[in-house]
Amino acid sequence: MYKIAVLPGDGIGPEVVREGLKVLTAVSSKTDFKMDVETYDFGGERYLKTGEILPDSALDEFRQMDAIYLGAVGHPDVAPGILEKGILLKLRFGLDQYINLRPIKLYPGISTPLKDKGPSDIDFVVVRENTEGLYLGVGGFVKKDTPDEIAVQEMVNTRKGVERCIRYAFEYTKARNKKKKLTLCDKANVLTYAHDLWRRTFAEVGKEYPDVEKDHAFVDATCMWMVKNPEWFDVIVTCNMFGDIITDLGAIIQGGMGIAAGGNINPKGVSMFEPIHGSAPKYTGKNVINPMAAICAAQMMLEHLGEKKASNIVEEAIIKVLASGKMKDLSTRSGLSTSEIGDLVVSYLK
Repeated sequence: MYKIAVLPGDGIGPEVVREGLKVLTAVSSKTDFKMDVETYDFGGERYLKTGEILPDSALDEFRQMDAIYLGAVGHPDVAPGILEKGILLKLRFGLDQYINLRPIKLYPGISTPLKDKGPSDIDFVVVRENTEGLYLGVGGFVKKDTPDEIAVQEMVNTRKGVERCIRYAFEYTKARNKKKKLTLCDKANVLTYAHDLWRRTFAEVGKEYPDVEKDHAFVDATCMWMVKNPEWFDVIVTCNMFGDIITDLGAIIQGGMGIAAGGNINPKGVSMFEPIHGSAPKYTGKNVINPMAAICAAQMMLEHLGEKKASNIVEEAIIKVLASGKMKDLSTRSGLSTSEIGDLVVSYLK
């Protein structure tokens, strides 16, 4: 029995989460696990009604859960940053979800904008540090709203934070057992202090993993090779800011935001899984959004929980749906409704 906290969130979040839960319920009946789902209404609507974003008491409840399943955050009537910082970043920092895990995998039947590349070429994972860097918000303004204004935001890297991220990446590369190649993505030629720490730590920790091939790539070169030769990569480890950028590029080369999912991981605590796309408020309630990314996030959650059999069953169903030709694409023009896509995945569960 797994206790799952569900945060449907804003916009199309509740619709895609509904389909993900539909798939989870169906696969649980075919395997030997059960779910106890607790739904929370944190998001834009609650904030507009009560002024409350995410209280500390909720974090205490989430620590007792086995996983968190999130839909989307973002409301057109709430200023940018309020919900993102108050919910997403508070969850990541408060629950010490120091790894952002992003599989970049092109499934058969999905087109990519990369010429002559296919599923065998696009299959790697980005391990992004998730609780430090520029996202800590250390900094401030001097002479704000004047011609002499100065805005400072500092990149914070601790040895502890860098080392645990890099060690996780080495362990993940070893367990993934494919190319056994780990690439450090940095900008050490310009960020000579922060990323010197990353390089030294990578070299020191790497000595403990002689069977893993080590590689380096500056972030601009990483973007170039992700487009030109994505087959070179197995696992990439990088800082918070660069991870945020290159994973969106990764989403496009794997077919778009409609299939991209990620996990915010605390290896010894509670982790959170979500589709990468936003809340798409203009489509709210229209039952037209494609829920495949949310279903992929549910599949990732099963794998993280150790339900390998159930995870494999869901992934096989996803592959069959994508290869069936019944969906025109991964957008709102798929030819199927949100609920019909969820039903289709359930029908392919074996």
